[in-house]
Amino acid sequence: MPVVAANWKMYKTHTQARDFVGAFKAENCLGLGVTVIVCPSPVCVAAAGEAASGSDLGIGGQNMYTENEGAFTGEMSPVQLKAAGCKYVIIGHSERRKIFGEGDALLNRKLKACVREGLTPIFCVGETLEERDGGKTEAVVEEQLAKGLEGIPAATVAGFIVAYEPVWAIGTGRTATPEQAQEVHAFIRGFLKKLGAGADASVPVLYGGSVKPDNTPVLMKCPDVDGALVGGASLDPKSFAAIVRGAAAAKKQ
Repeated sequence: MPVVAANWKMYKTHTQARDFVGAFKAENCLGLGVTVIVCPSPVCVAAAGEAASGSDLGIGGQNMYTENEGAFTGEMSPVQLKAAGCKYVIIGHSERRKIFGEGDALLNRKLKACVREGLTPIFCVGETLEERDGGKTEAVVEEQLAKGLEGIPAATVAGFIVAYEPVWAIGTGRTATPEQAQEVHAFIRGFLKKLGAGADASVPVLYGGSVKPDNTPVLMKCPDVDGALVGGASLDPKSFAAIVRGAAAAKKQ
């Protein structure tokens, strides 16, 4: 089943989050054979979760710390996210890696915390423009996967979600061509196959990088693209609904 996840980043108040969910539900695009997830800012998670109650709309966090509680000012724990209604959490988004300096070792601990508390991680990997131009895309992605998933059993990884987000295509208006996306997604699928436990077949691999309603169908037609992690285009309920419909239609063909 394709997966389409919205990453709202640092946008929307709790009232706007609640209104978005109501408007999105009115679009009647749930139940189309797509797993749909909304990841609000942490202060909006509870409001979005309450608005989504009784529907198939999943709620996720954008980040979390590795511990369940403690003196970690400004952080949120997996226990807190679950209590607020989250089933998913984004781990390793490029903005967390670059702006906040989160390295592979920390992300590995965060993934293990997800496993410990029963949250499904959306684990992000991807290269910068400099790394792509240097022919290092596969090496970078492989290292991020290997170090991030280190010590986690393949059977557990089989329940994860992976998102490929070329850093050079996030918020820039640039999008990887379908050929570029497919090439890296196929590489990720090959990495997961080497892990075993059927992870290559069970792990949805999402594309994230300036996904919009007009480019969703062509991206989703790539055999190894299982969905999308959507940024700016997910802030409007009609735009996000169009992306969900596009993914559903493309995967039915």
